[in-house]
Amino acid sequence: MDVFDQELFGPIAVVYRVGSDEEAVELANNSSYGLSSAVISESIDRATAVAGALECGASFINTFSMSEACLPFGGIKNSGFGRELGRLGLDEFVNKKLVRFA
Repeated sequence: MDVFDQELFGPIAVVYRVGSDEEAVELANNSSYGLSSAVISESIDRATAVAGALECGASFINTFSMSEACLPFGGIKNSGFGRELGRLGLDEFVNKKLVRFA
């Protein structure tokens, strides 16, 4: 499916049937993009394990988005560069200097 490896925005879902959590993670991580993910499960432990294994900037458990100004926002792979908002985002707006002694 062509849309598998495109960064989609909007009310769109691409659904695949897999046989295990590991297969789902492998399929999801095979994408060139990694902005965010949603993991839906009755088991918080299972959802947390899956979310931790996904290669993305943010994972949401039992919801699709919970963005707030105090939380960092950004993706990995071809889904952006750096982080915005929150403490991590502040680093994008400051100059840091390395001083090294011989």
